[in-house]
Amino acid sequence: MELPVNPPVLPMLAKRVSDIPTGDFIFEPKWDGFRVLVFRDGAEIFVQSRDEKPLNRYFPELVAALAALPPRIVLDGELVIAQGDALDFNALQMRLHPAASRVKMLSEKIPSSVVFFDMLAFGDEDLREQPFEARRARLETVVGPLAPPIYVTPATTDRAVAGDWFKRFEGAGLDGVMAKPKTGVYEPNQRVMFKVKHERECDCVVAGFRWHKQGKGEAVGSLLLGLFDDSGELQHVGVCASFTNQKRRELVELLAPYREQALAEHPWKKWAEFAKDGDAGGRMPGGQSRWSQGKDLSWEPLRAELVAEVAYDHMQGTRFRHTAQFRRWRSDKRARDCTYAQLEVVPPEELGQLFRAAR
Repeated sequence: MELPVNPPVLPMLAKRVSDIPTGDFIFEPKWDGFRVLVFRDGAEIFVQSRDEKPLNRYFPELVAALAALPPRIVLDGELVIAQGDALDFNALQMRLHPAASRVKMLSEKIPSSVVFFDMLAFGDEDLREQPFEARRARLETVVGPLAPPIYVTPATTDRAVAGDWFKRFEGAGLDGVMAKPKTGVYEPNQRVMFKVKHERECDCVVAGFRWHKQGKGEAVGSLLLGLFDDSGELQHVGVCASFTNQKRRELVELLAPYREQALAEHPWKKWAEFAKDGDAGGRMPGGQSRWSQGKDLSWEPLRAELVAEVAYDHMQGTRFRHTAQFRRWRSDKRARDCTYAQLEVVPPEELGQLFRAAR
């Protein structure tokens, strides 16, 4: 490629803040997908991931659609999949499959879309030193009229509108709001934008743990969290893992009494037995997948009696989308009271309506 901005390019990043900032900003919904930079130079189209990897082979239907872009252009955006009335990150992950036949089948069954929010180059112009307000205007003019699956994200300078988006759009699978300085230039790999993400708290059963890489028996790496569903089954919902080294060592002693006879009546007993036989057992806590990259995901069961309060941003189906943050132990709460009913339910925003706004 011979563009004013050639791959690889690290995308511009954002720092997390607790509230929507005031000032001279352009606000956008925060999409939950794969960050991508798209380069087109005539017949050549290259879709680059956030970590500079090529994604073309996994999303052939999108590469074909990107032929509608102007012949020389570089764009920054988010690759997403919409299922029903919400974005589906799990479906997006499924698309990264090594088998060509499955890639083809999934491209037809669960096609992807791309939502653009910045333009780095157009024709022979390098736009990165132009203020974001100007780049955004060019993006709307050049890409805005194109048909799905190509979109331009909604944007506003009204902080009140951004606050409304923060509340309403979560049900559609968006996980917050972005704030971008109007006068900001494009700075690769620099946290010069701001993001406000949802954070909530809930009480979870601590039903197991994994050892830290420091060594078995020396430090705890992560706690395995569970919530009871309507049928009374304890479902694995995620992990919390952000501990200091001192806390990791203290957890070894704290958890020791709960390891005694832990498997006798453990709700995940069958998973532990599957693990011994080399069977992944579905969504078990220690199950390998193509995302685990061969990591040691073996786990140690605990009697399902400990309750921890954790903070999470949002759910992806029945699980935490990201690693939860440990807040405190809840010795005053029974494990059986840790159910999905405590989670806040946000009415879903009609995704089709949101996508129409994006156009």
